[in-house]
Amino acid sequence: MAKILVSACLLGCKVRYDGNDLKVKTGNFQDILKTNEIVPFCPEVAGGLSVPRIAAEIIGGMGTDVLEGNAKIIGKDGSDLTEPFMQGAKLALELCQKNGIKQAILAEASPSCGSSEIYDGRFEGVKIKGQGLTCAYLQRAGIQVVSQHQVLVLQPGKV
Repeated sequence: MAKILVSACLLGCKVRYDGNDLKVKTGNFQDILKTNEIVPFCPEVAGGLSVPRIAAEIIGGMGTDVLEGNAKIIGKDGSDLTEPFMQGAKLALELCQKNGIKQAILAEASPSCGSSEIYDGRFEGVKIKGQGLTCAYLQRAGIQVVSQHQVLVLQPGKV
């Protein structure tokens, strides 16, 4: 049984920016939950953001660009939310390191958690290929990150 970090919203916790969840009910996802030790986490809430909160997108790149200081995470109202998002990413990695977590299932398209796509930064609902900040931060530290749609690629205990 492996420990896996999972976006709290995917587990039914109402922590998304709009006060909702993204609870996943597919069989493959439920199998992962039943056969592993799940550690729920929301990097945005951990970073100090409220529920609900203003929608945010990465402007000028993706998560790796934010890490390098070449992009920012901006709220739809123009506020710079980079620091709380960065704090949440750091706390996610700290939690993984403290608990020996080598894998994570994070919510796709989120500016924190997206693993293969994020929104394009124009607040028009357009998705592009890329990773969110927490995903990029965890991957940089060697943690395997997949979305709720990719759980079949996980091999808990084999990473």
